[in-house]
Amino acid sequence: METGTVLYAFALTLFAGLATGIGAAVAFFARQTNTKVLSVALGFSAGVMLYVSFVEIFAKARDALTAALGDATGTWATVGAFFGGMALIALIDRLVPDYENPHELHSIEEMDAGLRNLPRNEAHDFGKLKRTGTLAAVAIAIHNFPEGLATFTAALSDPALGLAIGVAIAIHNIPEGIAVSVPLFYATGDRKKSFLLAFLSGVSEPVGAAVGFLLLMPFFTPTLFGCLFAAVGGIMVFISLDQLLPAAEEYGEHHHCILGAVLGMGVMALSLLLFL
Repeated sequence: METGTVLYAFALTLFAGLATGIGAAVAFFARQTNTKVLSVALGFSAGVMLYVSFVEIFAKARDALTAALGDATGTWATVGAFFGGMALIALIDRLVPDYENPHELHSIEEMDAGLRNLPRNEAHDFGKLKRTGTLAAVAIAIHNFPEGLATFTAALSDPALGLAIGVAIAIHNIPEGIAVSVPLFYATGDRKKSFLLAFLSGVSEPVGAAVGFLLLMPFFTPTLFGCLFAAVGGIMVFISLDQLLPAAEEYGEHHHCILGAVLGMGVMALSLLLFL
């Protein structure tokens, strides 16, 4: 595997992860949540992920696995790995409490209201808030880890495909940065510190890529690649259906959500056609 391809994959993963910091910056410098923009952006990201997962990733994974294992076994392995990816990200979501879960929606307007209501006079309450902020940071890292592996794996397989997925995950991470900043701000009462922690939480995506690279590359066979790639597709479909589309619906109107999703699919389809 060429060094340039590996570095490109890491760079894309870093870009996607640090987009969380953009959301955090928006939360601290804006005074109002632009829900229409967020709704279309989240829908767009979901459309990109759904289209590329079903049309491109699943097909490439099946091609790799059927070539290595035969038609029947390879197809079964593809489907199993696809749903295995869904099960993995569903388990992660299940284990993280709702309040610490970065996919729980928050708005910028909550921040000042939350600060006014912070119970600063009792050490017990402050410690509880601090623990909540810490758990939020851990939750973000856990959620971003498989997303980093997904971006990295896609970029190794196909640089153009990796770019599309990296941009989609970056868009997804911008509103996530807002959702992350709010509970951290509740915990610290410090805008700068909350921004820094939210920004650094995105580093877990390239960390996920690095761990995946170090652990899996020595054993990187066509079979392993096919299973991993199919699991990546499952992860992205679950994120789209369970998190992005419901969030887009809640932030805006139904038509904004669907418009964003269709635009995302269209842009993804066009980009794949241009690289034929």
